[in-house]
Amino acid sequence: VQLQASGGGLVQAGGSMRLSCAASGRTSSKYAVGWFRQAPGKEREFVATISWNSNTLYSDPVEGRFTISRDNAQNTVYLQMNSLKPEDTAVYYCASLSSGSSRYYSTNPLAYTTWGQGTLVTVSS
Repeated sequence: VQLQASGGGLVQAGGSMRLSCAASGRTSSKYAVGWFRQAPGKEREFVATISWNSNTLYSDPVEGRFTISRDNAQNTVYLQMNSLKPEDTAVYYCASLSSGSSRYYSTNPLAYTTWGQGTLVTVSS
């Protein structure tokens, strides 16, 4: 499976942006997807995750502002980001992990086996 993240760019504080993560290749198995981000000089951190059957979990900094969703028919996962803040500026990565369970997801980046290339989100103040 390969992942392609897209949708990043420059937005003003308070604005919105939607990221997409498209999976290609052997996508017949069930898989969870996570979004992570890495700001300059900081470690990669968990943002949101979604299971195959769309159970979701968010990090505290984005809870209530970001929404993760998926379209399994299109093999695409979305991250809708609203009320963006300058501290949301980072490179955003999507990652996937295969699982026999439709409900499984993870906040641990080590659980993910496939990563996209990252897309830069810049929020200006």
